Amino acid sequence: MGAYILRRLALMIPTLLGILLLNFIIIQSAPGGPVDQVLARLSAMSQAHPGQVAAARPVGGSAITGVDPAYIKQLDHQFGFDRPMWERFLIMVKNYCTFDFGNSFFQGGTVAHLILTRLPVTISIGFWSMLLMYVIAVPLGIKQAVRYGSRYDRYTSALVIIGYAIPAFLWALLFIFFFAGGQYFTWFPLRGLVSSNFEQLSLIGKILDYFHHIALPVLAYAVSSFAVLSLLTKNSFLNEIHSQYVLTARAKGASEKRILYRHIFRNAMLIVISGLPSTMVAILIGGSILIEKMFSLNGLGLLGLTALQQRDYPVIFGTLFIFSLLTLVAQLVSDLMYTWIDPRIDFEARK
Repeated sequence: MGAYILRRLALMIPTLLGILLLNFIIIQSAPGGPVDQVLARLSAMSQAHPGQVAAARPVGGSAITGVDPAYIKQLDHQFGFDRPMWERFLIMVKNYCTFDFGNSFFQGGTVAHLILTRLPVTISIGFWSMLLMYVIAVPLGIKQAVRYGSRYDRYTSALVIIGYAIPAFLWALLFIFFFAGGQYFTWFPLRGLVSSNFEQLSLIGKILDYFHHIALPVLAYAVSSFAVLSLLTKNSFLNEIHSQYVLTARAKGASEKRILYRHIFRNAMLIVISGLPSTMVAILIGGSILIEKMFSLNGLGLLGLTALQQRDYPVIFGTLFIFSLLTLVAQLVSDLMYTWIDPRIDFEARK
């Protein structure tokens, strides 16, 4: 197993390089880069306050329609665009080896500091959403498999399909509309992870305040996502229920409860539990952006979205690197969980 882990870790290096290179070329080749963003802002300012913009410009020139080329060269040098693309990429890779992501073009501060300050919000959404998904979906899927074809199975399956058909952002809209001051109730706050007076609260008050703020975002994502997990659990248990070893256990007189939790559970839960790390990363990457945007939560998803809109290249590539690294690590952890749950699986023996 040690050799397999080393091989997987070694493969992460070219994989990360390939991801960074491909996205580096695509993003930097797209129109509307940082220089264009600065010129667009100056254009908007010149229309509102033409005298102030002219006085603030470091290099002489007319209005934005006739920007001095020297000023554009100054911007190119400031953002590092006076160097060829291949050189910029090599410098970025060299810095990333020490987790130096550079400075943000427009948001101020280092990219590492921005990521570290936003990471707790995204982890909060991801962890509690995943926990709620597994707490609801796994018992539901097991009971659906045990009572397959019953009225309970039909009704709960219909509810699962409805939950799956409505995306997370629509659930978020419904929750905001009904419970966060949209039209009916103001039971939950709409912004932030904690209240403004969080530091003055007691320990119990801080815990309650935190869950009060995180309840709707977590519920919005979990409701739309637990359907796949419940169906996976149900089908996995159905496959094991009709296996030969289950029939043998019944023939020996074992109780249904013992068969379910002593024989079926471990085999059926293999694929469910081993997918836990990948599920966590999928929530962090894909689920956090819209939820953070709608509930005004300053997490990594909103940070990356803002960076894309502003063409803030250091932040874009920094968050992309972190998400890619988390994905690769999660895949490795998933493989290790396979062997932990079922020791018969041996990746070393694969040819």
